[in-house]
Amino acid sequence: MQGFILNTNKVRDEDLIVTILTENKIYTLYRFYGVRHSTINIGFKIDFEIDQNGKTDIKRLKDVLHLGYPWILDNTKLYLWQQYLKLFFNHLKDIDNIDSFYFNSLNNLAHKLEKQNPKRAILENYIALCEFEGRLHKDFICLLCEKTIYDNVVVIRGFNLVHIFCGYGKAIKLFAIRKLFFEKNSIALDDDECEYLWQILLQGL
Repeated sequence: MQGFILNTNKVRDEDLIVTILTENKIYTLYRFYGVRHSTINIGFKIDFEIDQNGKTDIKRLKDVLHLGYPWILDNTKLYLWQQYLKLFFNHLKDIDNIDSFYFNSLNNLAHKLEKQNPKRAILENYIALCEFEGRLHKDFICLLCEKTIYDNVVVIRGFNLVHIFCGYGKAIKLFAIRKLFFEKNSIALDDDECEYLWQILLQGL
């Protein structure tokens, strides 16, 4: 089966506890260290098998094959991708069975990163995630005063929206946020606005 590595934890020596997001399930598996083992890391997409014969509570990861992308050696893209997957891990913690949306979402994003600006691609992906989970605020109601926002908007954690006079933060053009929310397109955001939203995203999904 195939999956994305969301997290690794070192245990004794160089052994790892690995968390893998597949199409319908999140697995936590034990990987023994060995010279023949390829290096694995957060963000890698792998093909793998599970050793069902283990006598312990945690099953063993085996026959790992790294499924690379053309951009995987681009340190900037890889770093941003790994940051996003760490947020994914925290967001999906304690979940076992999962909708295929999450795997497909990361798969689509991984392909987009080949040609698209990584921060913009990830922001657009996150908006689709919020919409899928029913927490994208497309009504443009201020979180604090509960009145409609008609002018520039401030985006806060969770991509909640507030009036510029209700909250603190960078004022962003309303039409740019509308395009992002309704079309999953960041083209109307300038680079400073994009960077600001990226910093908001890093606060947590």
